[in-house]
Amino acid sequence: MTEGLKITFLGTGTSQGIPIIGSTHPVCLSDDPRDKRLRVSVLLSWDDYNVVIDCGPDFRQQMLTHNVSKLHGILFTHEHSDHTAGIDDIRPYFFRQGDIPIYAHERVIQSLNKRFDYIFDTKDRYPGAPAVAINEVKKEKPFRLCEKTVIPIEAHHNRLQVFGYRIGDFTYLTDVKFIEPKELEKIMGSKILVVNALRIEPHHSHFNLEEALSFVARIKPEKAYFTHISHLLGFHAEVEQNLPENVHLAYDNLIINL
Repeated sequence: MTEGLKITFLGTGTSQGIPIIGSTHPVCLSDDPRDKRLRVSVLLSWDDYNVVIDCGPDFRQQMLTHNVSKLHGILFTHEHSDHTAGIDDIRPYFFRQGDIPIYAHERVIQSLNKRFDYIFDTKDRYPGAPAVAINEVKKEKPFRLCEKTVIPIEAHHNRLQVFGYRIGDFTYLTDVKFIEPKELEKIMGSKILVVNALRIEPHHSHFNLEEALSFVARIKPEKAYFTHISHLLGFHAEVEQNLPENVHLAYDNLIINL
């Protein structure tokens, strides 16, 4: 069941965000707020629960913007900094709630442990450091989170394994270039599909616009939203105007409900 699932796009940009620092590209200079994109993340809310997918360097700003006072879990797609660098900012949640549950591939947990060792140190914790409750995600094992079932979906970001996640009729994928047929079966029947569409030109580790549209046509969701968008995709208003009726560009602070 997914009644009441609220999906808030916290960020829809790439690793540099839009505008890029110092860039004079027309999209970076745009006055349209939909062309200003923080690093990619979504907030999923139901009942009194809040869960985020990824926790990038804009995490603090995103939580303040949406007045998120409680956090019940972080689902990580992979270890790249634009998806993980904000983990220190879970401190206010930790101080109020205790250890914050995180869900990630074993490799991602090891990467976070290396980069943020003070968070994962259980023997000599630095005063004021946050702590996490570690949950390893395996592609063949759905798991329960705040009374809902989460289905991991394995994909490939060039040669790097990444996870997408399905909760009920909602599927979220980012930094995807290829998905095995068996994993595609987990996505079929989704009513809302979120997937990356980086730019017009092909890219070695991300869907471009053509590939993203082809992927949506294969899955056939009721609605699809593109995310992880770079300035090279073009102006939001112009790209949106040329998409199929059931396909949209996501933008920061967009809220949809299932």
